[in-house]
Amino acid sequence: MPIHPVVASKFSLLEGIESFEQGLADPTTRARLDEFMSIPDAPAPPSVDVRDDAADGPHGRIPVRIYTPVDGGTDLPCLVWLHGGAFRMGDLDMPEADWTARQICERAGAVVVSVDYRLCVGGVTYPVPHDDVVAAVRWARDNAVPLGVHADRISLGGASAGGNLATGAALRLRDDDGWVPAALLLAYTTFHAVVPPASAGLAPLLPEIPRLLRFLPEDRRGITENYLGGPASRADGYAMPGGAVLEGLCPVLLLNSEYDDLRASAELFAGQLAVAGVDVRQVLVREMLHGFLNLHAGIEPIDRALDLMADVVAATLVRARVPA
Repeated sequence: MPIHPVVASKFSLLEGIESFEQGLADPTTRARLDEFMSIPDAPAPPSVDVRDDAADGPHGRIPVRIYTPVDGGTDLPCLVWLHGGAFRMGDLDMPEADWTARQICERAGAVVVSVDYRLCVGGVTYPVPHDDVVAAVRWARDNAVPLGVHADRISLGGASAGGNLATGAALRLRDDDGWVPAALLLAYTTFHAVVPPASAGLAPLLPEIPRLLRFLPEDRRGITENYLGGPASRADGYAMPGGAVLEGLCPVLLLNSEYDDLRASAELFAGQLAVAGVDVRQVLVREMLHGFLNLHAGIEPIDRALDLMADVVAATLVRARVPA
């Protein structure tokens, strides 16, 4: 299917902008980027109870934002959610964090804990963001009762870099705690230090994406090296889960953008999960580019994706357990 017109109609705003860093540095191109990222006529996000807190971690306090259904409750399902941003951008206020959390909170009747993990800027590298996420999940698990959630109904998820971090954290918790979340929800995520070649179905679609929104090998190499603080050879299975032992993971939902270079990594990872005996469901979100959760729920493919995510969170009953 063609790229959704809500997105494609604004591609002209990106002409001549070679990188987000370059575009943000100049007032003229910054205005064009802001217009491209704007969401006109978006319906108001759901009204839920929101409060800020913090979890303790090995690198200091980790801010979290907690979204609770207005009716409250006990033994609710929970989603620990991680925004994306190439490991070096993003915050709790971006739509992919705040709007997604509000939608899942309302649709699933769930508590959502959105994590403000440390970004890889100013000398911060792996494993610092990974450690933050592991600590935040443990915090949610240890505070299940005060949060109003059931400890066996805690799911973990993220978008883009956040999905990578969520998967690595689930693997660490499996290995160190003998515990995994009830489910993993991963949107347009990459799992490999080097993205594999595009499939026959994906390759013809990629030229339709503006250069600024592509993830070519040199782009991905820069993201990976910035995250790891060095070459891709430094990556272990927690940093790049495509190289990990995957047996014993919880059920996984993979939401892939139809128009996305990184889809090739997720498709390969889905096969690796299946070979490892992990319950995996892979869904292609048609007409969408990487980062579609930054758009609004009034767009039909995004509405359906959010419903699917909420269904997975709400359906959790008993956390999968790793045998001793």
